[in-house]
Amino acid sequence: MPDETTFSSFISEAVTEADLARVAARGMWAADGRLDPDAARLGQTLAAALEDETRAELLPDALADLVARVRGLALPGFPRIETHDGLRLSAFTLRQTAPGPHPLVVMPAGWQPLGWALFMYAYLTLAAKGYHVVAYTPRGLGLKGLPSTSPGFIDVAGPNDRADGSAVVDHAVEHFGPSAIGFLGESYGSGISQLVAAHDERVQAVAALSTWGNLATCLYANGVRHTAAVAALLRLTGGRVEEKFDEPTREILATFDAGVDMAEVVAWGTERAPWSYLAETNEKGTPTFISNTWHEGLFAANQVLETFDALTVPKRLNMWIGDHAVPEGSGLIAPPAEPGDVNIPMREAYAWLDHHLRGERNGVEDWAAVSNQVMFTYRTVPVRDPETGRPTGENEIVEPARREDRADWSEVTTGTELLALTAGGAGGADGGLVPGGGAEPPVWERSFIAGVDTEATAMDKIMETGKAEWAGNPKVYDTRKIDRIHALVWTTEPLTGVGAASGDGAGGAMETGVARRVRGIPELSLTVRSTAPAATLVAHLLDVDEEGLGRIVTHEPLNVRDLTPGQQRRVSWRLQAAAYDIPEGHRLMLVIDSKDPLYADVSEEVAAVWTQTTVGASEDAPAVLALPLG
Repeated sequence: MPDETTFSSFISEAVTEADLARVAARGMWAADGRLDPDAARLGQTLAAALEDETRAELLPDALADLVARVRGLALPGFPRIETHDGLRLSAFTLRQTAPGPHPLVVMPAGWQPLGWALFMYAYLTLAAKGYHVVAYTPRGLGLKGLPSTSPGFIDVAGPNDRADGSAVVDHAVEHFGPSAIGFLGESYGSGISQLVAAHDERVQAVAALSTWGNLATCLYANGVRHTAAVAALLRLTGGRVEEKFDEPTREILATFDAGVDMAEVVAWGTERAPWSYLAETNEKGTPTFISNTWHEGLFAANQVLETFDALTVPKRLNMWIGDHAVPEGSGLIAPPAEPGDVNIPMREAYAWLDHHLRGERNGVEDWAAVSNQVMFTYRTVPVRDPETGRPTGENEIVEPARREDRADWSEVTTGTELLALTAGGAGGADGGLVPGGGAEPPVWERSFIAGVDTEATAMDKIMETGKAEWAGNPKVYDTRKIDRIHALVWTTEPLTGVGAASGDGAGGAMETGVARRVRGIPELSLTVRSTAPAATLVAHLLDVDEEGLGRIVTHEPLNVRDLTPGQQRRVSWRLQAAAYDIPEGHRLMLVIDSKDPLYADVSEEVAAVWTQTTVGASEDAPAVLALPLG
């Protein structure tokens, strides 16, 4: 590896079995939303063991054996792959040494500072299955001096990244002569994978994990900037903004930060959206596997679903409990903590590639196009301290959450139940959600003081809250603590098992103990006015038990501008998609406030510190929640 230090030259600390178990349990992300240092060290140590086989002594026996087995099958390499503009991208390769044919999997690294080295376990897994592997770090990502860092400025899946992906394919074709070529990517690598496949006919299959469909709406939707997501991404580049991005991209970031001329940001994001190249993908017929999460904090679910729905190629969508890179993340970086366990999200991604690149008849040919994991339907038991025997406050999953297959996304929702929002009682008492879409009186208004956050938030931390969900510990909301001065609340009566599975929302077979099967994208319609020329409405939909404790079903913000003080405006917006069973006896609660830490609200735009937002219903514009059921 010329011009660089090597991993084997500075890795000296052994990875213990306890370290490995910890990485398998925690996945990629630390509590602060950054790359977990133990996960990084594991990837670096595996890279060192492939550079220098004596370094395998720093690994637990099972991983050392895997490294030795792969070394017997494939020759490791650490090339620099030249781009059209003269950059030399850091790459890692495993070339099968036995006579072929051998298909190839290309893996662009995710958006994190370790580059390709983080997913070493995945490369070993693929090589053990008989694939050539080429992994590379997209331009600009990584820490200075690290062997897996690539030079240049981050292109954010722009035209240079697409061209770089094809340059990597050129390199692989020249050096490996693969029988077929597929791309597998996580997060940033997944978006690049889709974009390269749309523009390069040599790519014959894609597996895109924790991916995006439309980057523009990931950044800005419903007039709302997704500021926490952008901040989280900027922390993971491996350097300062001035070092990592060229001047045009810094100008886009400054425009986003200022919240003005957002049309420029939308155009920039649209160019980087697989959604924009659906015609090319569909014409090529590239089989596309997509894995994502309901409570995705970086790339919200709806834009992925819209892109998936418009694909006419062989396709598969897996929707999981959790957040960005949580379900499949641990399977990319480490073996399961318990012998015999498998990471199902990764097992299915590999099966997709095996079917489409190796021609295996492994059941993929019979898969439904859509598989939805139903939120929080797992069975858990309390974790107990091994010394004291006392509950730790955490749960562990003993029976996995249920999954539902559908032939297409259009079949997920089979009916809609209309719930009318009512005025509420005297003294600011909560309003009701009344089935049937009609309410008496039909005209009403309720107000709250805007500009202050409440206990109703989408998540405590990007990725961290979702990681707890995935592990069996979803966030619990004490809905009694939601400040009714700064939020409005509507609640159903305790629900019984009469929720819709049929087309008209009037009835249908239900699982035992389930009152409503929420399936699809809820939509909220009401009127709004404000004492200011702009208002933010953040809708949170909660499942609430008899004690007032809730779990989040879904949410979505809306910024409304150019309001005339005192004048009503009708607004409608779609919440994020959900698959959620509301138990019998629980209530569905809708909370509307004006702030959420994930998003930029309009409080900085209005002159007054305190403003009043009023929502309601009129004779010709009822306030209604359209609840999708299936």
